[in-house]
Amino acid sequence: MKRLLTALVAAPLALVAVFGLPVAGFFLAIVLLIEVAVLEYVRLGWRPAAWAPLAALAVAVPLVALAACSGVLGWPAGGPRLEAMLGVAAIVPLAFGSLALFSRAPLAEAVGGAGRLAFGLPYLALPIVSLTQLQSRDPWLLLLLLIIVWAGDSAAFYIGTRWGRHKMAPVVSPKKSWEGALAGLLASLLVAAGWSLWRSGSVDTALMALAGVTALAGQLGDLVESMFKRVAGVKDSGNLLPGHGGVLDRLDALLFAAPVWHLGLHFSRLLPPGP
Repeated sequence: MKRLLTALVAAPLALVAVFGLPVAGFFLAIVLLIEVAVLEYVRLGWRPAAWAPLAALAVAVPLVALAACSGVLGWPAGGPRLEAMLGVAAIVPLAFGSLALFSRAPLAEAVGGAGRLAFGLPYLALPIVSLTQLQSRDPWLLLLLLIIVWAGDSAAFYIGTRWGRHKMAPVVSPKKSWEGALAGLLASLLVAAGWSLWRSGSVDTALMALAGVTALAGQLGDLVESMFKRVAGVKDSGNLLPGHGGVLDRLDALLFAAPVWHLGLHFSRLLPPGP
């Protein structure tokens, strides 16, 4: 029941953000949401000197996203976009390496922590870029992404809980099953097919293929976050969302799915051009 109530509150807020906010406001809202996920990610992956990597990722993630989204946020063509991205790319390895070196953690933990930071930057920054670009170019395609991920996640959860018999990844996530994964994929494809029929009167094969790949990417994102939690020895990344756990628990599939959807739309020429 808590899971359903949280979804009923979150869905209208998502619609307001997708269709009602200007691009800069949407970018800021996504950054604030992802910053909560950064907190949870750091707590899952770094025990010693937790403040240091938190400060690094909390600053680096929005900076990278801002540099990549500068075109749609109003920076003029030929402006500081490239320079900003190069500056962040130059500073981040120096900052992360220094944090690992001076963290006072055992060497193996320090090196592992630096790797987690390096993974965390694209893991948490790229979805901000993709979501902002989608909202600025075609919010309906962003909504379709959210529905694909939500439908797949819900079908996998309920079908897997009721009829799941064959474990998909018992070491990482004992409750996930192949039956649930297949149900999630089919639900995402059905959503995409219905969307295509509604918008164009026919089923677009390119859109269907992309929806399938995006759904699989979302399921992989769910498993990767489950792996983080398994290593950390916790059930949820946080407790902010009743019935869902933390923000990272709710966004885990979207973090992988959004860049795949964005790039797929771009290369298949289904995404309107932008700045």
